[in-house]
Amino acid sequence: MILPFDVKLAAGASLVENTLRDLLDARPLEGELYRPERLLKAMRHGVLNGGKRLRPFLVLETAALFDASDDTAALRVAAALECVHCYSLVHDDLPAMDDDDLRRGQPTVHRAFDEAAAILAGDSLLTYAFDIVSAPETPLPAEARLALVNRLARASGIGGMAGGQALDLAAEGSSLSEEEILRLQAMKTGALIRFACEAGGVVGGAQPAEIERLGEFGAAIGLAFQLADDLLDLTSSSETMGKATGKDAAAGKATLAGLHGVDWTRRQLNGLVAQAEDILEPFGERAETLRQAARFVADRQN
Repeated sequence: MILPFDVKLAAGASLVENTLRDLLDARPLEGELYRPERLLKAMRHGVLNGGKRLRPFLVLETAALFDASDDTAALRVAAALECVHCYSLVHDDLPAMDDDDLRRGQPTVHRAFDEAAAILAGDSLLTYAFDIVSAPETPLPAEARLALVNRLARASGIGGMAGGQALDLAAEGSSLSEEEILRLQAMKTGALIRFACEAGGVVGGAQPAEIERLGEFGAAIGLAFQLADDLLDLTSSSETMGKATGKDAAAGKATLAGLHGVDWTRRQLNGLVAQAEDILEPFGERAETLRQAARFVADRQN
């Protein structure tokens, strides 16, 4: 029986959620001294709060192209990526950045606890991600774990997500060119999505050309994800989104949807889905779920 995409996505989210729950257990790991209870609660609040788990799902599904989707390594790498993603959300919600009170329909970490707890929870989630990938409990050859650590660091840091967030904050109230907006969005949003797709190939032992192709797919749907997000910020409600909407325009942030309008954005989304499907062509029917993921990204409602 062929399962609907939303069922597959939910099943993947459940696997990742269980892995995260185990990783965020109160028992310290070898080499750790103690896990402070309040900090751990803040970390759990920032991670175990629902969500589609799209990025880890992409790790699992790209690994599935090489028969490694249910592998412990794929799940641990997927969970590590979600730790990085959730750390970025915890910090992004802080008053010094986007200053949000809601995330996924619940109080943000700094509202549920306090700002110091949110900063430390984010710091801990980011650090833990590299622990998870590099640890011997992730059953991959040492060179594969090293490659994943390096790729994740570059996707997360100054030349990736964090750098993109810096560009985004600096651009408030400024006029950016389309090229500048594309670079900002490729860093802030696209870098982790691209990593997700490449990581599955690394876990599955793919050839370098195959990993590069998966990265191109990730870049296409990463841009689609950001375009859809910008569109939803313009057209959706806070009840549907589970967070405040209309904030980009209010803050004077430059987005492609704001620059070109709703109709242009929808046409671009359709074009990016077609591009993503073309990139996956060499993988044949094995990549059908990834094709569905591209359409899901473009059509999502929250």
